[in-house]
Amino acid sequence: SMFNHFFLPFPAEFFYFHTMCGRKTLTRDMQSIIEELAVEEWEDPEAYVPSYNIAPTQRSPILLFTGHRTVRLMRWGLIPRWAKDARRAAHLINARVETVLEKPSFRPLIADHRCIVIADGYYEWKREGPSKQPFYFRHPEGKLLLMAGLWDGWTSPEDEVWNTYTIITKPAIRPLAHIHTRMPVILPPEIIDTWLRPGGDPSRDLLPLLNEVRPRLQMYAVSSRVNSPRNNSPECILPLHS
Repeated sequence: SMFNHFFLPFPAEFFYFHTMCGRKTLTRDMQSIIEELAVEEWEDPEAYVPSYNIAPTQRSPILLFTGHRTVRLMRWGLIPRWAKDARRAAHLINARVETVLEKPSFRPLIADHRCIVIADGYYEWKREGPSKQPFYFRHPEGKLLLMAGLWDGWTSPEDEVWNTYTIITKPAIRPLAHIHTRMPVILPPEIIDTWLRPGGDPSRDLLPLLNEVRPRLQMYAVSSRVNSPRNNSPECILPLHS
C-alpha cells in the first residue's frame, strides 16, 4: 500500500540491528485481553489479529484513557503531529526515559498522550561475535506485559489521520542486561491508571515511577526465524534448546 511505501525508508530487518525493543508479540485472543485489563471499549475489533512477530510500522492494540479504558489499534513508530513527512517516523519506535522530557517529538505528549502498549512478550538480540542470537522475554505466568508508551495523531496531506506510538525504554535491569543494555518500561497493573490518566507532574511523579518498576520476566533463546517479520507463527517463540 502507499502507506507502507511512505513509511519504511529501511527494510524492517534494519530495526533489530539498530534499536532496543524492535519486535514484540501479542498472541492472546481479544476476550482474554479485555478481561485482564478491564477494557471498556475496543475500537475496530474486527481489525485485531494476534501476532507472534510485531514489527515497526505494523498496527497493534494500544490502551488509552478516554474517560474509560479504550483500546485503539495504532502503528508502531511515532510520527510527531508537526512532521511534514511520514518518513521521519521510522526512527521513533522507542523513547529513552532519560531524555523523554527534552525531545521535541516526545515532550508535548507526556502531559496527555500517554498510553500502554499491550504485549505478551518481546524479542531482543544478543551479539555473539559476528552473529546475533534472538531471545524472547515474557511474564513468568503468561500475563500481559504493559509497556509505557506515548502516542500521537498525525494528519497526512490527504487529511488521513494516522495514530502512531512509541515505547519508552530504560537501562536494562541486572538479570537482563547481559542480553541487551536497554529494556521497555513494563508497568504493574496497579499503576496503569496513574500512567494513563492525564495530569501528574512528569518529572516529579511519573518518571520516578518508570525508573523504579522492576518487572519479573522469563527469557530464553529462540530461533533466528523471528529475524524476518514475514515469519509470524508459534514457532517464533519456541525455546531453541528444548
